[in-house]
Amino acid sequence: MEEVVAKEEQLGEDSGDKLAFPSTCSLKLVNLPKLRSFYSGNLTLECPSLSDLWWKNCTNMHTFSSRLLITPKLSNIWADGKTLKVGESKLTLDYYAKTCPKFEQIIQETVTAKQLSNPTTAAATLRVFFHDCMVEGCDASVLISSNSFNKAERDADINESLPGDAFDIVIRAKTALELACPGIVSCADILALSTRNLVKMVGGPYYKVRLGRKDGLVSQASRVEGNLARANMSMSVIIDIFKAKGFTIEEMVALTGGGHTIGFSHCKEFSSRIYNHSKTSETDPGMNPMFAEALRKVCANYQKDTAMSAFNDVMTPSKFDNMYFQNLFRGLGLLASDHALVTDPRTKPIVELFAKDQNAFFQAFAHSMEKVSVVGVKTGRKGEVRNRCDVFNSIKTD
Repeated sequence: MEEVVAKEEQLGEDSGDKLAFPSTCSLKLVNLPKLRSFYSGNLTLECPSLSDLWWKNCTNMHTFSSRLLITPKLSNIWADGKTLKVGESKLTLDYYAKTCPKFEQIIQETVTAKQLSNPTTAAATLRVFFHDCMVEGCDASVLISSNSFNKAERDADINESLPGDAFDIVIRAKTALELACPGIVSCADILALSTRNLVKMVGGPYYKVRLGRKDGLVSQASRVEGNLARANMSMSVIIDIFKAKGFTIEEMVALTGGGHTIGFSHCKEFSSRIYNHSKTSETDPGMNPMFAEALRKVCANYQKDTAMSAFNDVMTPSKFDNMYFQNLFRGLGLLASDHALVTDPRTKPIVELFAKDQNAFFQAFAHSMEKVSVVGVKTGRKGEVRNRCDVFNSIKTD
């Protein structure tokens, strides 16, 4: 029992993306001092019949499940005198069905109008959502504005270039939702569902978004570093960043492709590949020469105009497809980290698969986004429903 989830296939019904115990009604964990978590695998843990959980003398167990947990009937928890964290069991697909029945309609109307008027909104929102989830979890902490007491996440250097369209879409949706059902819908849920709907609008795969997140109570720029990959990081470091959040290499590649197939990067992020690359080459030899020359013209004034940028997928920048992966083999990768995907033996086979098979990419991306969307979510008293998405309900002075 020390390693309860050593082999997931021995525990329950593994359907590919979830591990299910359909008949388990009660569970007792007794005298297991070395047990830290009942489940810490990569799949969704589903216990549809579980109603009672009993825990005694498990002194090192602080989390029942570190992944998405679906226990709709769980009502009784005896935790040996301490509070037991029950994963994300409060997230459901129909969380607002009774309290805010127009929630999904309002989100869809808002994102549709915004995407039609600003076609880069989908890419912007996907990026902001990912940056949010990878730091404090999917809790809308990246939306908080700094004040005289606190430098917030969005002002960390890696977040300074986050597109304003994403923040605007959340503000618009929140305003409409506060009129329809005041104080009910969290900013975190708005961002999560808006992202999914926008991805679908530009041709990406549909994936489930469970709802019920609360907005986080912490947003500090100092806590961002080390949680997000940078373009100049080695592939080993990038893999480790994703691994620390529970993602496999394949999931990392899928998420990168999803962000870059419709994304864009500022010139400063790839300037070292097109200007003074080395003593022997002005541009990176791994980059298509004509592509490099075109980028040199686009970014000629980037030091004065820091907003100058280029699409990560030069062929189909506004369409969510697998062209990004195909481009990498043509020397059309924009960032150093893009090029590394096809030179590192750990990632190259995955890139080859996704370049040949768009369905494989879509399936991997959808699965990975379902995982991303529940990273570190807050429920119950762990968070709040903000009145405004850029401000905590109570001013934080630390």
